[in-house]
Amino acid sequence: MTTTGASPRPGTGERGELAGQVVRRIVHVARAMRHDTDLGFARLGLTPAVARALHQLDPDRPIAARELAEQLECDRSNVTALVDKLELAGLVHRQVDPADRRLKTLVVTDAGRGVRDQVHQVMSEARLLAGLSDDELGTLRELLGKVSDGGCPEDCGGE
Repeated sequence: MTTTGASPRPGTGERGELAGQVVRRIVHVARAMRHDTDLGFARLGLTPAVARALHQLDPDRPIAARELAEQLECDRSNVTALVDKLELAGLVHRQVDPADRRLKTLVVTDAGRGVRDQVHQVMSEARLLAGLSDDELGTLRELLGKVSDGGCPEDCGGE
């Protein structure tokens, strides 16, 4: 029984089914893109976590490990292991902070800059989008921006 003027519950009816199909497609695309990027990271000899940590570092601005942990939204103990791996690979080194000698900052090495550029390229590859025209890509960007503006934090992958 439907009351006059009452709105159907969200997620029901034709619109709800259509929205469900869209969400499932978005999840599928996200998984496929994650799989592709993880393979690209592996080709660079990096785990996804190490690659993402390197990507977060600004080669021109050393930061403390605690700041990297905040950027990655993970525990500082996890970042210590990631930084150890980056340092072992010669991609970063720890340096005493001149402003506070009690702190150590993470500095991207020259080799790290090159690998970071490759990580950025892997994260920007769009094999799944190759079949779209420039107009379609523009429309997709617009639609995804409209959707993500509805609750995505500023740094969840924006430009």
